[in-house]
Amino acid sequence: MITKMKKYTFVVYHRDYDMFLEQLRHAGVLHVSEKEEGVVDNQVLQDQLHSQQQLDSLIKAVEAWVPQGATLQSAPTSTDIDELTATFRTMEAEKAQLEQSMQDLKKEQRRMQVWGEYSSEKINDLLNAGYELRYFSCSQSAYQPDWETFYNAFVVATEGGVVYFVTVGKTNESFDIEAEEVQLNKHNASQLATDIDAANHLLVAKNAQMEGWALSHLSTLKKAADDLRHSIDWTTVKLNTTSAAEDKLKLLEGFCPVERCDALNTMLDNEHIYYTVTEPTEDDNAPVLLRNNKFTKMFEVLTGMYGWPVYGEFDPTPILAPFFLLFFALCMGDAGYGILLILFGILTAKKKINISMFEGLGPIITTLGVGTLIVGFFLGTFFGIDLYTASWVPDSLKHVMLKGNIKGYDIQMVLALCIGVFHICLAMIVKAICYTKRFGFKKNISTWGWLLLILGGLVIAILALTEVFSPDVAKWALIIVGAVSALGIYVFNTPGRNPLINIGAGLWDTYNMATGILGDVLSYIRLYALGLAGGMLGGAFNNLAGMVLGDTPNIGTWIGFVLIIIVGHLLNLCMSALGAFVHPLRLTFVEYFKNSGYEGKGHLYKPFAED
Repeated sequence: MITKMKKYTFVVYHRDYDMFLEQLRHAGVLHVSEKEEGVVDNQVLQDQLHSQQQLDSLIKAVEAWVPQGATLQSAPTSTDIDELTATFRTMEAEKAQLEQSMQDLKKEQRRMQVWGEYSSEKINDLLNAGYELRYFSCSQSAYQPDWETFYNAFVVATEGGVVYFVTVGKTNESFDIEAEEVQLNKHNASQLATDIDAANHLLVAKNAQMEGWALSHLSTLKKAADDLRHSIDWTTVKLNTTSAAEDKLKLLEGFCPVERCDALNTMLDNEHIYYTVTEPTEDDNAPVLLRNNKFTKMFEVLTGMYGWPVYGEFDPTPILAPFFLLFFALCMGDAGYGILLILFGILTAKKKINISMFEGLGPIITTLGVGTLIVGFFLGTFFGIDLYTASWVPDSLKHVMLKGNIKGYDIQMVLALCIGVFHICLAMIVKAICYTKRFGFKKNISTWGWLLLILGGLVIAILALTEVFSPDVAKWALIIVGAVSALGIYVFNTPGRNPLINIGAGLWDTYNMATGILGDVLSYIRLYALGLAGGMLGGAFNNLAGMVLGDTPNIGTWIGFVLIIIVGHLLNLCMSALGAFVHPLRLTFVEYFKNSGYEGKGHLYKPFAED
C-alpha cells in the first residue's frame, strides 16, 4: 500500500535559508518538490552529475580488487580525488599493457616453437662471415625438393601440412622462392618462455599493488561519493527554490509521510519557520512511499521494473506478489527444480554464492523455489519424472495431483485458463474501484458497465452450469445484466455528452474489449505450455541418460549417465527459470496492468537527508 503524504510549503528569509536547509537535511524526512520546468539544464548540476557518474564507475572498478571479507582502511579527512583517479587509471593502463605483452609473448612463442633452439649470436656470426640464413614456410604440396640443391634449403619441421625450411646463401644473394618468408624473433621459444615468466611476475606484482591500493583508498572514494551526493542534493534543493519579494524570501515545497510529520513540525516550530500543511492533490505529483509486509516487499523490485505508482493510484505489489509466485511455479512445474532454487536462494542470501546479477535477491529466489516445490508436486513432476506413473509414489499422494481431463481437455490447461479469467476479472475490479476513488463514479460508468457485463455473465453462466439457476432464470438474469450494462457502456459512458457520440464511443470500446479480452485470456495458456515443455524436456534427458546406462552398466556408462543427468537438468533448469521469469512478468505487465488501468508513472519518496 501507499503511505499517505502531507504537502508542506515553507517561506524563509533569505539570510536564514542555508541554515534552514541544514536543519531540514538533519531532520531527513522531507521530499523536496521539483519545479515543473525542471532543473536538469543547470550547468553546475550537470557537472556534479557527470562527476558522480565517473566516481561511481571508479568505485565499481576499485571494488573488484577488494578480496571478500577484507577490512578497508578508514578514509582520511581530505584527499585529492582527481589524483586518486589518475593513479588508479594509470595502474589499470599498466596492467592492461602487461597483459597485452603477455599475450604477444605467448603468441610469439607459439610461432617460434617450430624453429627449435637457435642462437641469435651464432646467426649474426654467420652474417658477419658473409653468409645469410633465410627462413620460409609453404604447404607440403608447394615444397620443391630442388630447392635443397639450388638454394641449400634445409627442412626444419613439418606441422599441419606446412613445411618450415631455411636456406643458406651468401649475403645479399637474391633468389626467388614461391614460399612465404618468415622473420625470426631474436629469442627462441625457450628464451621467450623465460620472458613470459618475467612478464607474469610483473603482472602478479601489479595485481598485488592494485589490491593493496584498493584496500587503502576505497573508503576514501566512497566518502567522496557520499559528499558529492550531498552536494547534488543541496544544489537540487536550491534550484527547486522559488525567490519572492525581490529575493528577500525563499519559497520551498515538499512532501512528508504522515507518520513523520510530528517530528518535522516540532523542528519547524522550535525554529519559528513559517509553513503550511495541506493534503496533496492529483496535480501535486507527490512521491510514493510503499509500505508492504515482508513477503510482498520482496516483489517491489518487479513493480519498479515497470514503473512506480503515482500518488493516489494503487500499489499493485500486494496483488502482483502472490500471482507472480503462482505463475512462476506453474511455468517451472517441477518440484525437483524447486529444491535447487531453494538451495541457490539460501546460499545467495548467505553470501556463499556471489553473483552480481542476483545480489540481494536471495529471499525472493528462495520463495519462488518453495512455490515451485509445492506446485511442482501437485503437477506431478520431479526432475522430469512423472510422479503420477511412478510405482514408488503412494496412491494416496497421487489422488491430490492435477492429472486427468475435464470434458476432454487437460486439467492443467483448464486450470491455466481459469486462473487467467480470474486474474483479468480481478484487474477489472481493481480498475473500477480505484478509478472511481480517483476520478469519481460519473467518469467511470462505462468501466462499471463492462465489469457488470463480464463478471455478471460469468457468475450467471456458472450458476446455470451447476443447475443452481434454471434456464429461464438464467435467461432473464442475463437480459437484466445485459440491459443495465448496455446503458452504462453505450448511453451514460460520458454524462453530459451527445448520446450519439456516447453510442459511437461505446461501439469502439466494444470492439477493443471483444478483441482484447479473448486474446488476454488465451495468453495464460503459456502457464500450461511452459510447465509441460520443461517437464517433457527433463523426461527426455532422463530417457537419454537411461539409454546410455543400458542394461549392463559399467564405469563408462555410469559416467555418461551422471554427466547427461547433471548437464541436461542444469540446462533445462536455466531455460525453464528464464521462461518462468519473463512470461509471468509479461502476463503481469501486459494483461493485468492493461486491464487494471495501472500507469506506473510515479516516483519514489527520496527525502532530503544527511545519509
